[in-house]
Amino acid sequence: MIRIWGRANSINVQKVMWTVGELGLDFERIDAGGAFGGLDTPEYGRMNPNRKIPTIRDGETVVWESNACVRYLAAKYGSGSLWPVDPAHRSEADRWMDWMLTTLMPDMTIVFWQTIRTPPERRDMAAVRAAAERLGPIWAILDGHLAERPYVAGDGFTMGDIPLGCAWWRYHNLPIDRPPQPNIDAWFARLRTREAYRTHVALPVT
Repeated sequence: MIRIWGRANSINVQKVMWTVGELGLDFERIDAGGAFGGLDTPEYGRMNPNRKIPTIRDGETVVWESNACVRYLAAKYGSGSLWPVDPAHRSEADRWMDWMLTTLMPDMTIVFWQTIRTPPERRDMAAVRAAAERLGPIWAILDGHLAERPYVAGDGFTMGDIPLGCAWWRYHNLPIDRPPQPNIDAWFARLRTREAYRTHVALPVT
């Protein structure tokens, strides 16, 4: 059984939960981080020296960093489905996973933390507006990519859709103005037919 440390409302934990759900794996999720704490214990530090979530243990293997966890699970349990066998095909899933972290998340983090996790009297709404304005053109890059394919890496659902699907759910539910992204909306509708997405990602944004 795979053990997963992290709270259900963490976008990074949701990536892992969605992955295990897609793969039909047995798992135990242990609430950790945020109000649950538990990251400052010696035991947790030995598993994950960064003391962040998620951390997964699969037998004797411990993995941390959310995209690395998704890649590990996809490679071990989803070869030929979540994990494309052909390296060129897999590189397309890989690059969009990294794009999510390096290009999308900096401004996503500003908007999320300021509008959801910061008390109203302390919010920097100028920073929110500026980040929201930048996010429209960033998401438009993915929208253009999806104009000619149903999923991030082509015709089939892969690990590449997972981080971005988690991010879009969060973006879709933030209290900001969003420009139309019709191809992402069509992709989003396909994601919402997936039971594991509805169970582990389509949750209140808190």
